[in-house]
Amino acid sequence: MTSIAVIGFGSLLWDLESLAINVRGGWHMYVGPYFPLEFSLVSEKRLGALALVVDEENGAHCPTCVIESARHHLSDATSDLARRERAPLETIGFFDRSNGDSRTANPDRAEIVGKWLASTNYDSAIWTDGASNFLRVTGRPFSLSSAREHLIALDTQSTQEAQRYLRNAPKRVDTPLRRASVDTKWWSARTESQSENKGVSNGKRSRLVDLP
Repeated sequence: MTSIAVIGFGSLLWDLESLAINVRGGWHMYVGPYFPLEFSLVSEKRLGALALVVDEENGAHCPTCVIESARHHLSDATSDLARRERAPLETIGFFDRSNGDSRTANPDRAEIVGKWLASTNYDSAIWTDGASNFLRVTGRPFSLSSAREHLIALDTQSTQEAQRYLRNAPKRVDTPLRRASVDTKWWSARTESQSENKGVSNGKRSRLVDLP
């Protein structure tokens, strides 16, 4: 029986959506291969919030998590993940240990996943293999300062979604932007200002939960 690992590192961990019916068991935290990750994807689904993506240029190497697909064919498993991600099939990476076939935007990533698979009982692995769109969407190269400017410019609903995403991301996904959002005052100042404005408009003071 073919065993397929679904590698996750972002919202997939707390929001399987359509994938929920095609996986078995729960998430195994931080047992997957290390990927360079950063919050450098401007997510339309998440109202312009910055989401995690594999980013060789800006990312920090972080452990990923694994859940087992209930499928027995790699093509079915990749289609399941593409459907959940609302992404083209070509953006779903895979590595098949039985024959060495792979699809990934970076050949080094195939080697990383292949070596990891060799230490497991899985026959193959799939993951979301997208790329940062920050430059294309914002017109500026990704940096901590440009990411900060993008987040500060978000409206209240988008800010709440950005905060929720940062809060829910796996704790050991320790990227430069996440550290900056925790170690500096700019995020708290932003949410406090929005909370006060919302409180005034509603006739009462609202409170947003701080980042971890």
